[in-house]
Amino acid sequence: MNRFPRRARLATTVTAAATALGALASMGTATAATAQPGGEWAPFTRCPVDAPAMLAADGLAQTPQCVVSVSPSGSIKLGKTTVVTGRTNLQMGIVQNSDGTSTVVAPPAGAIIADSATVPGGLLGLMCPSKVPVVTAICEQLANSDLNKITATVESVGAPRDFDQTAGILTDQPIVAIPVRIHLENPFLGSKCYIGSKSDPIVLRPRNLDYPEFGMSFFKGDGTLAEDGEMSRINLTGATQNDSEFAVPGASGCGLGLLGVIDAAVNLKTGLPSPSGNNSLTLNDTETYLAGLTAPGTVAPDAGRILSRNWHSAVK
Repeated sequence: MNRFPRRARLATTVTAAATALGALASMGTATAATAQPGGEWAPFTRCPVDAPAMLAADGLAQTPQCVVSVSPSGSIKLGKTTVVTGRTNLQMGIVQNSDGTSTVVAPPAGAIIADSATVPGGLLGLMCPSKVPVVTAICEQLANSDLNKITATVESVGAPRDFDQTAGILTDQPIVAIPVRIHLENPFLGSKCYIGSKSDPIVLRPRNLDYPEFGMSFFKGDGTLAEDGEMSRINLTGATQNDSEFAVPGASGCGLGLLGVIDAAVNLKTGLPSPSGNNSLTLNDTETYLAGLTAPGTVAPDAGRILSRNWHSAVK
């Protein structure tokens, strides 16, 4: 009789976390970055369980949880350029507050990791042809050259925010805001070529296009399945997520000190900056998992410390 309401509350929370947001970069804490927990903890390799806000959650006024959302494939359109993306992985801690709000806790080095994607047409497609002599000279060297290849990697540039747990169980409403930038890598572009920046990021706000399939499990602190386990995990699978409302700033830092010439060429050819409505992110077949204490109030004021202890106990 007591477990069903608890499951319902957990379901509302986890679906909100169905925010896989796309392509992304960086590792979590030094411990979590290399951790391989077992059992039902297995997807949660980077949960920031040792962050002060997570440890301080008492189980009554604040409830700590771990969230991971992954997608095997997708695409992102920026201005005139569309890139097919590979596997993406978003992980974060959530502190559910008793007033109904949520606080997002990102791993120190960033919430998102993603496979690098190859830009179609490479550098030739990104900035050639051009009427600028220095750019034309570069273009002439690129034909049939390995130097033409460009990879693009989306990187976190700040903690996610504006987490809305109700939106996670609905469609067509933003779930969370994720600030990112895109790192373009090619020998001619240098090492600091980005679309977006820490001060002017691309802000992605994914939303569900359809409803995920729902499942739930209970497990012991070390990840072993147990119907009477002190931990609960919710599993949401199969949803497609999309954001078609974000704006994209221009490229900057490209071109090995050529005083903005390459920036201008890239922006002109790709149509950047690009306003809201002209860009799109799609994530296919997302899988979202949320883990938390089944009855956090019964271990108050130590819920955060127990969640951390349990996660560490699953790391072999």
